[in-house]
Amino acid sequence: MTSKVLFFAILFPILSFTQTLKGTILDASTNKPLETVAVYFDNTTIGTTTDAKGQFSIDYTDAIQSPLIISYLGYEKVTIRDYRTKRNITIKLNPTDVSLDEVFLEFDDGLTRKQKLRLFRKEFLGTSKYGKSCKILNEKDIVLRYDKKRKTLYASAYKPIIINNRALQYQIAFDMIDFEAQYRYANLEEQDFALDRVAYAGTSYYKNLDKAQRKSTKRRREKAFKGSVQHFMRTLYQKKLKEEKYEIYYKGFKVDAYKYFLIIQKEDTDFKEVSLKQKVSILYDRKEQSDIESYVDSFLVDAYGNYSAIKGVYFNGAMGSQRMGDTLPLDYGLD
Repeated sequence: MTSKVLFFAILFPILSFTQTLKGTILDASTNKPLETVAVYFDNTTIGTTTDAKGQFSIDYTDAIQSPLIISYLGYEKVTIRDYRTKRNITIKLNPTDVSLDEVFLEFDDGLTRKQKLRLFRKEFLGTSKYGKSCKILNEKDIVLRYDKKRKTLYASAYKPIIINNRALQYQIAFDMIDFEAQYRYANLEEQDFALDRVAYAGTSYYKNLDKAQRKSTKRRREKAFKGSVQHFMRTLYQKKLKEEKYEIYYKGFKVDAYKYFLIIQKEDTDFKEVSLKQKVSILYDRKEQSDIESYVDSFLVDAYGNYSAIKGVYFNGAMGSQRMGDTLPLDYGLD
């Protein structure tokens, strides 16, 4: 672990000072403070909750590019992107209009709830050793529906899905926006499904579990990070693909990566603009193969692995098979 920390300290120097954002969260209808509201930077370990006065204080650095999420059960979630221009904010939350009858509605769609949960776990958590180590603590809050005509499984949840990742020693609160797994082939009687594609979106907050500081946990986290989409994007930003054991192939032939990935520094920002005109293959450490294809003219990436146009950039192969159980927070390795 020591060598990893030194590596990132050299590769991604943080030159700015820590900044602090303070705020107060109120009920929009009563103007009364709301206690224990979750306040966190999306997909990171950086978060807090409001006190009895509805107040919070949260620190961040330039490494944090994620939006700030304000989340409280029974109220509409608020996303704040321009927090860098503020020092103190007041947010009024509005109650949600989701009824409990709608949340707990069951669907007669040819599959039992147990069968749908099995499919959901596989495509949401993944089948790697990290995914298999995960346990969802509140499965009763997940609503599942299978569309027989479209051969598609849909999922939603009124509450954040709480996941314990025993292998990587994270507890993840995932506030799901949508989930769908579409199958090329589906035989409901024999429970035989061939996945075509899966997509899910939401905000997430990571907490370290009790064994997070063990050497074995740190080794597993480092292994999960290497060769991941997050690692690839950080390395692409630094133009150190060769040094980090990445090779790029086009139509089966090894090519100069930077003739296919055009990387331009965005003026007056910390972002770089990346253009990829052709679908290419990525080989990591001569073992793990992936494909990357872009359906947008360009996307932005920063030194920490944050990238825009997530729905316009697609991975297949090793990187495409990564699921929630394989993920690390965006601030991993930056402390």
